[in-house]
Amino acid sequence: MSRLESFIRRVSAQRDCLNHAAAIVKGNPGSVLELGLGNGRTFDHLRSLMPERDIYVFDRHVKAHPDCIPDEEHMIVGDFLETVPTALDKMTERAVLAHCDIGSGDKAASVALATALGDSLPKLLAHGAIIVSDQPFEVNSWQSCPLPEGVAEGRYHIYRQM
Repeated sequence: MSRLESFIRRVSAQRDCLNHAAAIVKGNPGSVLELGLGNGRTFDHLRSLMPERDIYVFDRHVKAHPDCIPDEEHMIVGDFLETVPTALDKMTERAVLAHCDIGSGDKAASVALATALGDSLPKLLAHGAIIVSDQPFEVNSWQSCPLPEGVAEGRYHIYRQM
């Protein structure tokens, strides 16, 4: 498979999982977390899916398209391991959906980051929250959920906080 085809499958899976998650949490109160702003594409997609929700975005630095950058109140800049544990102080309510786009291209480092975030991220989430991630998590309070039709197992991951 070419790198272009792999990229298309990855972003299609990302979109399909986010759409699926947004449908699951529809009607449930809560904010949204976006770990990894990147170019701002998924933040833009999330705000189009859920315009009424506060979306808190985390990244080490802001390099997104200017139209895809949240306001200062919702943009949390710094290392995930430092900003996520203290984010509840900035949030208006716990999150009902979290999107974790934390892969760096270094698989071992990405899995290690997911493991480290597994300690602090659940504290920001409401009961029943949905977590969509490009990396696998092993969190005792999270249950693995089925992926939407057409998304290959292991391409993306969906969990529910119990």
